Amino acid sequence: MNTVYSIGELESFLVAILVLFIGHFVNRHVASFRKYNIPEPIVGGLIVAAIITILHFNNIALEFTLSMQNTLMLMFFSTVGLAASYKLLLKGGSKVFVFLGIASLYIVIQNAVGVSLATALGLEPLMGLIAGSITLSGGHGTGAAWAQTFSDTYGINTLEFAMAAATFGLVMGGIIGGPVAQRLINKNDLLSSYGVGGNHHKDHPDLVTYDQLEEDRVTAKSILEVLFLLLLCVAGAKWIGSLVSTMDIGWLKMPDFVYALFLGVVITNITELSRGYKINTESVDVLGTVSLSLFLAMALMNLKLWEIFDLAVPLLIILLLQTITLAFFAYFVTFRLMGSNYDAAVMAGGHCGFGMGATPTAVMNMGALVSRTGPSPQAFMVVPIVGAFFIDIVNAIILQGYLSFIG
Repeated sequence: MNTVYSIGELESFLVAILVLFIGHFVNRHVASFRKYNIPEPIVGGLIVAAIITILHFNNIALEFTLSMQNTLMLMFFSTVGLAASYKLLLKGGSKVFVFLGIASLYIVIQNAVGVSLATALGLEPLMGLIAGSITLSGGHGTGAAWAQTFSDTYGINTLEFAMAAATFGLVMGGIIGGPVAQRLINKNDLLSSYGVGGNHHKDHPDLVTYDQLEEDRVTAKSILEVLFLLLLCVAGAKWIGSLVSTMDIGWLKMPDFVYALFLGVVITNITELSRGYKINTESVDVLGTVSLSLFLAMALMNLKLWEIFDLAVPLLIILLLQTITLAFFAYFVTFRLMGSNYDAAVMAGGHCGFGMGATPTAVMNMGALVSRTGPSPQAFMVVPIVGAFFIDIVNAIILQGYLSFIG
C-alpha cells in the first residue's frame, strides 16, 4: 500500500513554476532540445513525472492540489478569443475550415490504422478505436467516456488502457511537433512575416505572440484590465456550462473552454466595433503565455507515467505506429494543404499536438516554435478554434460510423 503525501495548493503551484524552470534549464543546456523546439513544459513536466513515478514504485504517492489548473486553461482559451478580432477572422477565417477538413481526414486515417493493426495483431477491433481517435485526438476525458460506453455496450473493460494511451499520446504529441515543424521550416527556408526576435510589438502593437521572451510593454493597470476580462470569460464560461447542463439540448453541451473562447471573441469584437475601449493586446499576450505555461506544467507534472508500463506490446506497437503516421501526415499533407508557408509549418507542428494529445499540447508546440522562429498569429487562431469548437464533434461522428461498421 502506498504512503500518500498530500501537497498543498501553494506548494503545488510552486512545483508547477519549478517545472517550467527545470524545462528552461535543461533546454538551455541540451542543444538537441533547442534545435528541435521541444517545449519546456514537456521537458520539465516529464522530469518531475519521472521522479513521481520512481516514488510510486517505491510505494510513495504524491497528490498535488491543482485547483487552479482548470481556471488557467480557461484563461488561456479566453486570450485566444480576445486575440481573434474580426479583422484577423476575415483575413484567415477560411483556413479554419481547411484545417478542419485536414484534421477530420486524419481522424478517419487514425482509426483505420488503429482498427487494422488491432485486427492484424489479434486484438478486438474496438481496441483499435481506443488506440485511435478516442484517446489520441480525444484525450483523457474522451477516453474515459468511451471506455464506459464500451463497458456498458460491449462488455469490454478498456478504461486502464484508454488512460495509458491518452498519456502516451500527450507525451508523444509534445515531442514530435517541434521536430516536424522545424524540419519544414529549415528545408523550405521559411520565415515569419513578422521577423524573429523578442520585440515585435514595437512595429505590430496588436500582435499576440504567445512568446515567453517577447518584450511586452504593459502596465499594472493594463494587466488588471485584461485580467478582469479574462476572469469575466472564465466565470461566464462556467455559468453557461452550468446553465446548459440543466437543459436538454445536446448540441449545446460543450467543454467550458469553448464557451470561454467564444466569450473572448464576442468581447474583443464588441470593443473593436464600438471603438469605446481598446484591449491591450500586449497584456493579453503576457497573461495568455503565463496561463498556458502554468496549465501545461500542472497537467504534465501530474501525469501517471506508470500507466504506460501497463500497455501490452501489441497496443504499444499500435501507438508507436500512430505516432509515426501522424508525423508523416503533418509533414507531407497538413503542411502542403495549409499553404506550404511558415504559418503552415507552425500549424503542422500544432496538428501533431492535438492529433496525439490535446489542443493545449498543440498550442504548446506552436509556442515553442514561435519563440525561436517568429510569430504566427494565424496558426494561433486556426488551431485552437478547430481544436476547441469542431474536432470533438467530428470525432464523435466518425467514431459512430466506425462502430456501425465494426460493432
